[in-house]
Amino acid sequence: MKINNENINIDDLIKNTYDDKNMIKMRGNGIYLSDNEIEVLKKYDIDYNKYPSLSSLIFDIEKILNEEPDIYDLEEISKRLAEFNYYNNTNK
Repeated sequence: MKINNENINIDDLIKNTYDDKNMIKMRGNGIYLSDNEIEVLKKYDIDYNKYPSLSSLIFDIEKILNEEPDIYDLEEISKRLAEFNYYNNTNK
């Protein structure tokens, strides 16, 4: 199939989109993470298991980002977690 004048293999597209490592799973204490996100957290020595809540995990990630603002992979995780926290744990 051609998209924007590029040949795209649909099977590859589906495989990359639905990679099991990108699937978000409950990890405990109301924290939902994918395997890829856990790998990034490990890269920065963040053990998600020690946090009693999603808010406390986000808080510590933000402290790291305040010290080193150019950590883009960790920043993306922070944004996703903050959005998840807002939509699932905020009374509206």
